[in-house]
Amino acid sequence: MQYFSIYTPEREIRLKAVSCYYGEAKPIVRKTRFKSQEAFDEFVKECGNQNNWTASTYEKFAAVRNHIKEFKEDVTFEYFNEFGLNEYVNFLRDKKDMRNSTIGKQMGFLKWFLRWSFKKGHHQNIAYDAFKPKLKTTPKKVIFLTWDELNKLKDYHIPHDKQYLERVRDVLLFCCFTSLRYSDVRNLKRSDIKPDHIEVTTVKTADSLIIELNDHSKAILEKYKDVHFENHMALPVISNQKMNDYLKELGELAEINEPVRETYYKGNERIDEVTPKYLSLIHI
Repeated sequence: MQYFSIYTPEREIRLKAVSCYYGEAKPIVRKTRFKSQEAFDEFVKECGNQNNWTASTYEKFAAVRNHIKEFKEDVTFEYFNEFGLNEYVNFLRDKKDMRNSTIGKQMGFLKWFLRWSFKKGHHQNIAYDAFKPKLKTTPKKVIFLTWDELNKLKDYHIPHDKQYLERVRDVLLFCCFTSLRYSDVRNLKRSDIKPDHIEVTTVKTADSLIIELNDHSKAILEKYKDVHFENHMALPVISNQKMNDYLKELGELAEINEPVRETYYKGNERIDEVTPKYLSLIHI
């Protein structure tokens, strides 16, 4: 474990005075703590403003903050030497039950924070810079709906007691027929809608796009043209997490059941899972 001396002029004078009476003074050691996670909150505020983070990015870092707090309530910057970083990897794998690919992302977030804190002078521990744990991963499998499956979802008769799924389906279909991401449909305003196209500046890449509307996408916009939504949204887009939950429910009801095999690693253990496709339905 590495420790570093922090001196101020007042402390240096006091040390010299002490050395006159008791011999050479021992260096003062300060462990810089996450005081109520103040350093992390400062990091999120500054980097969020500088990089124009989306709501989902803020949610990711709120989760990182909670993981660190759960890992070790009184953790110090100095704790994250090679041993401490390995302990955090073990915590994410064993306690949080994360896959290697997710652990890799989490360690990337932590390193970002530690690197920022180092530049701010909060600590002098740069063990994170050389820390590269071996996390075996597999390429993320792309799972998509076939045209028949898309039509199966479109034509499915939603039960009377599950009408909340209708709006979720409409938003999903609109994304499919326009190739827009969830964030872009959520950001779509009524003023962006023209007779035969929509004008969009994408959230993720800031690209300005003109997308032609087909009969399917026009019909969905027409359905909601007189319905009021907050912030002048064009469609009834709910939170990403809630929408993904509802999409799985809709896919199960519509019997989107083709078996899908996924391979991933936890530590050195290879895991092969075969699940129905509806469990993979997410809105990105």
